Amino acid sequence: MRPRFRAAEALAAVLLLALSAACGSRLPESDFERDDPTRAPRDAAPLRVGIITSATSPVGGSAFTGPRDGAQAFFDRLNARGGIDGRRIEVRHCDDGGSGVGNNECVHRLVAEDKVVALVATTALDYAGASRVSRARVPDIGGQPIGTAYDTFPHLYGIYGSLAPRDGTPGWDGELYGGTEVYRYFEREHGARTAAVVSYNQSASAAYARLVERGLRAEGYKVVTEQVDFALPNFRAVAADLKEQGADLVFDAIDGHGNARLCQAMDEAGADVTAKVTNVQNWTSTVAEDYKDAPRCRNALWATGASRNFEDTGHPAVREFREATKDLKTHSQWQLEGWAAARWFTDAATSCATTGITRACVDAYMDRSQGYTAGGLLLPVRFERLPEPPESSRTCLSVARWQDGKGWVGQGDMNRTCFTVPQLAYAP
Repeated sequence: MRPRFRAAEALAAVLLLALSAACGSRLPESDFERDDPTRAPRDAAPLRVGIITSATSPVGGSAFTGPRDGAQAFFDRLNARGGIDGRRIEVRHCDDGGSGVGNNECVHRLVAEDKVVALVATTALDYAGASRVSRARVPDIGGQPIGTAYDTFPHLYGIYGSLAPRDGTPGWDGELYGGTEVYRYFEREHGARTAAVVSYNQSASAAYARLVERGLRAEGYKVVTEQVDFALPNFRAVAADLKEQGADLVFDAIDGHGNARLCQAMDEAGADVTAKVTNVQNWTSTVAEDYKDAPRCRNALWATGASRNFEDTGHPAVREFREATKDLKTHSQWQLEGWAAARWFTDAATSCATTGITRACVDAYMDRSQGYTAGGLLLPVRFERLPEPPESSRTCLSVARWQDGKGWVGQGDMNRTCFTVPQLAYAP
């Protein structure tokens, strides 16, 4: 089972900077209740896919664009090699501005007007149009689970999979579940026993911090809680207490700028830790610049996720991704996952080439995607509809550590770094 706390991680991070995001609006249901409009003769050109990104959201211009850029790079490379069954991929982009209104407009344009065969690598702050995508039976492939849509609706296939019923209600009766594998890893592999959780006195931040605390305690950790004022955070006081408490690990529910300031304060206070743990959203090549004033803390940064380290160029699938994206100024794990999403669509569409590449055929391929890895880029992805949530699950983990001069260095084989851990409920 994919560690569903990842959705909570992403949602907490973006809510800290996007408290003013707009609510959704409704569009006429008739716009989404048509027969499959994408059926066409084999010589029809080209195949249209849509990518919805909150590129100009309240969070900032670069927060959500990684999956889009990775997917576009894959499709560019695919087109240079002849496309799918001789048909080029025409990518239709839509920036929803990070609002529900904008998201609904993007869904209407791409689904009803442009008649895309699928959505790919959706990365939306407010996926207000998700139910309409589902009703139109448009497969949404490899989206980032920032909200609950990918654990709520059929025909939506998040990049990490789902075991939830997806019957219109999030998770199981409104609750999602996540495992404690990250905490188990640091205890088993590095002997960590004391963990600090740093949050703001802000609702989204505090709620996610409580979730992390729960997971840590379930794994037997001594937990140190640190909360700072959102407007005037005193990171020096936090750093001093971390040193006094002897924390082995530091987890956080704060934004990227706050993390950099926390790391600087930790360096100044001499608060050395085994790991300052971050998530896939912050697994980027810009660490040296972002943490330029905190060399010790910077070299204690660890990231965990469910996809292969984008620095692992010894793996052929990563090497292909890096070669195709060599002109990008920066690289990130979200770019790699967007690339994997585009590859997933391509595999689905290729399987349909002899009978016709339609929404229905692509969706049928996705619905039976059990153990999909995008050529080794992802941990095996599953889509099932379990009537009851699992009490425990064997979950694997991709782990990397930042080292100056080397970048993100992978820590073991992600397909073998696995633990059977309890699954804890949380309300999204």
